[in-house]
Amino acid sequence: MTDSHHVLWVTLEVQGEANNLLTPDVLDELQHVAAAARAQQPRGLILTSGKTSGFIAGIDLKRFNEFNNHAAALTLSTQGQAVCQQFAELPFPTLALIDGFCIGGGLELALALKYRVASNCPATRLGLPEVKLGIHPGFGGSVRSIATIGIFKAMKLMLSGELISATHAQAEGLLDACVAPEQLRDTALKMLLARPRPRQAPWYLRAINTLAPARILITRKLRRELAQHTPAAHYPAPYALLQLWEQHGGNPQAMFAAEATSVAKLVSSSTAHQLTRVFFLKNRLKALGNPANCRAQHVHIVGAETMGNDIAAWCTQHGLRVSVQDHTADTHAANIANADVIIEAITENLAAKQQLFTLLERQAKPDALLLSNTSSIPLEDIASGLREPQRLLGLHFCSPLSNMPLVEVAYDPHAYDQALLERALAFVRRLDKLPLPLHSSPGLLVTRLLMPYLLEGIRLQQQGVPASIIDQTARDFGMQLGPLEFADTIGLDVCQHIGDILARKNQLDVPLTLYHQVKAGKLGKKSGEGFYHYRNGKILQTEHITWNGNLTLLQNKLLAPLRHEAHVCFSQKIVEDADLLDAAMIFGAGFPAFRHSILHDPQV
Repeated sequence: MTDSHHVLWVTLEVQGEANNLLTPDVLDELQHVAAAARAQQPRGLILTSGKTSGFIAGIDLKRFNEFNNHAAALTLSTQGQAVCQQFAELPFPTLALIDGFCIGGGLELALALKYRVASNCPATRLGLPEVKLGIHPGFGGSVRSIATIGIFKAMKLMLSGELISATHAQAEGLLDACVAPEQLRDTALKMLLARPRPRQAPWYLRAINTLAPARILITRKLRRELAQHTPAAHYPAPYALLQLWEQHGGNPQAMFAAEATSVAKLVSSSTAHQLTRVFFLKNRLKALGNPANCRAQHVHIVGAETMGNDIAAWCTQHGLRVSVQDHTADTHAANIANADVIIEAITENLAAKQQLFTLLERQAKPDALLLSNTSSIPLEDIASGLREPQRLLGLHFCSPLSNMPLVEVAYDPHAYDQALLERALAFVRRLDKLPLPLHSSPGLLVTRLLMPYLLEGIRLQQQGVPASIIDQTARDFGMQLGPLEFADTIGLDVCQHIGDILARKNQLDVPLTLYHQVKAGKLGKKSGEGFYHYRNGKILQTEHITWNGNLTLLQNKLLAPLRHEAHVCFSQKIVEDADLLDAAMIFGAGFPAFRHSILHDPQV
């Protein structure tokens, strides 16, 4: 549509899809649009979306298998680059009007236009998250993001894969304006007609691109920083991105070509396949609960120790009114009576939990959610004294809460209320966590899987293998934390307590070393000493330790109990299927996302 100012408004609305996705057919259509616009010679062009969800969500990942070979991926990347280049070369002002998400290929296309205006609503998010899928931008985004905001900001955006708000994007220089939704069209039109100078990186950052020695030094620094948390052997995409700029940053055309070739190589890798699978696993968990269905406003937490306080802080950060009591206090009757959600987070003591929930059932509103953060005690045991045992559900936040996105939502398959379960799942999504519904059992799923891993690590240390060697072996496999640093983080007294409970139920063998450490008051990070010494919560670095044993054999010994327990849990149908078991390991236990299924990975 051409308006009275002779500005061409182009609305993208992919039929049959909830979001605008860049398929080969859509890219073909955009090429025709660019060619027609060039022939028409309007005063300017504004590209907007007909979808309420956002601008463009990148490529269609449901069709990822069509592009997971070198030739197909190279064709798609080259086509995407050609479309973006056609829009970049239009001889009149062009603008992307963004309301909602603008990610991946969508942001790459927006960067090819001269201006970008976005709404300031919370749903507007921008980013280049390709590294989370094992690849990097492939439609020219690596070149254009650096040209627009400079190497440091652009690399931070691409290497992290994080999505940022519109206000953040404007502050970074990605956007020319960030306004209220009702002001979008007027602002976009005024900007297009005013034709300000398009955004670009400061002159000194543009100069860096042309200086090979500067690129080498900066890339070396960025590689060192990246290596601290992202091993190249496991996640090659961010390193390939750095290499692109280091080698071709001074030559945009060469970098475009190298970008397409690099993406084509990465897309067929095992890492890309697994990370794409994990993407769909995450979306599956998200779909289990709808945050819009959560009406809770007041959350009351019983238990003022570490986990209770962490839950309280998280709820507060997500806009809920929170009250907290120590489980010994009895002065919170009003808070209990008014709470929409009550979460118990006291010590793992069956009698104490039974007594507490008997009291809470009498004092709470009839429709309040009653939730226990237990992981080791079956819900049916805790609920045995309740008038309505089906009211009690488990809500186990995986530790550390701030890093692990998974929350296990446990229910007794023989006595539960489906409506209450759905409300609990919605509450988890309201907290921006991933809910995993599962049957109640000792240790639920994540703890059952982790404890054999932790105890095997302790057993190996008891046999003389240095703690740092054990943990490094686990991290080399890809685990977020080694078993001994994980045990120190949880607390060795907690590990002993849970180990004792699970030993009775699941025939675990708790190493004597754990009892000796606890008896000596060496409880881990919270006491300043466990398997490591701590200062201000950080492990004190010790001198370099060597070990002459077989590292491959050590890794196999360390992970074998974990895999065995995974097969046991799967056979007991604690969760619906193998994919959900893998989701528990990845999002709740830090199992490496680039690995195959815990049930089938030959290296576990």
